[in-house]
Amino acid sequence: MIDLTLARRRMRALFRHNRRGRLVAINEWSAGAPPRLHLVRTGAGALAGMRHDIPDNVAASLAALARTEPPALTEIPALADRYLAALRATAFRAGPAFVFPTTLPAEADVIAIESGNAELLQGGLESWRPDVGRRGPFLAIVEAGRAVALCASVRITRHVHCAGVETVPDCRGRGLASRVVTTWAARVHALGAVPFYSTSWDNLASRGVARRLGLEQVAVDFAID
Repeated sequence: MIDLTLARRRMRALFRHNRRGRLVAINEWSAGAPPRLHLVRTGAGALAGMRHDIPDNVAASLAALARTEPPALTEIPALADRYLAALRATAFRAGPAFVFPTTLPAEADVIAIESGNAELLQGGLESWRPDVGRRGPFLAIVEAGRAVALCASVRITRHVHCAGVETVPDCRGRGLASRVVTTWAARVHALGAVPFYSTSWDNLASRGVARRLGLEQVAVDFAID
């Protein structure tokens, strides 16, 4: 279980905030709009982040609801219908978040991707090329001259790194993601930060990686765009 201090640090890693503590952008180099509500539930309680353009009275209502949210790691918040009603929304996104053991094996064949070898991403992972140099640690497993699985820090602060993971389709099911994620987490620990791995409830492959690595589920995200 994580305490609310670490949960707040993760929220700061996920989003950029203004002086009022409202969400103004996704915390990554390419930015992007944050959800109107991002709720993080932990065993110690819930934290609510509201987008900067939410009216103050609605934001106050959402914050009050979050303070009464039962501390649980169930798939959907107990008060989900009330959050949706407050924002006049019908859809949401949700999924678990995990932390890693502090002692992790590092795989010898996992390499760092940098500007000098970014061409290794061609052949299935080329959409990540703009991220090279911006999302580190940026690690990959290379076979036959191309990167076939990678893990990079996609949300970064001094205290928290959040993992982004992808395996090329023709190499899935071989445990490559687990190997590169483990090595990434070890590198993040070495930096003095906490590595987090999160996914959606319907991403069974990603949840399978967490299960195989024995990660501890410590939070559940709930977002309304």
